[in-house]
Amino acid sequence: MAKRSDLSARGGRAAANVRRTRRKIDFSDISESSVEQLKVMRRVGRPPLGDEPRQLIAIRVDPGVLDQFRKEARRRRVGYQTLINEVLAAHVRKDVA
Repeated sequence: MAKRSDLSARGGRAAANVRRTRRKIDFSDISESSVEQLKVMRRVGRPPLGDEPRQLIAIRVDPGVLDQFRKEARRRRVGYQTLINEVLAAHVRKDVA
């Protein structure tokens, strides 16, 4: 018995796309990157800061507090999340440790 997707018009188009994409792609005409080319390429994503990568969390902050952090971050020309991290780190060093 045929699958339901094979019976529909969309299923037929999907099957045709699968057949079309299964062909092998010939990469033989693409040259290897040189050491110089690799040196100037940009890394995608956030650069690692410090020895350990930062941990992604979600917190809820009052809108006014967040607005003040964003304004201060713009004034200092840093990211507001970086500024929040600096303030928290200073608090931990001073009051918690």
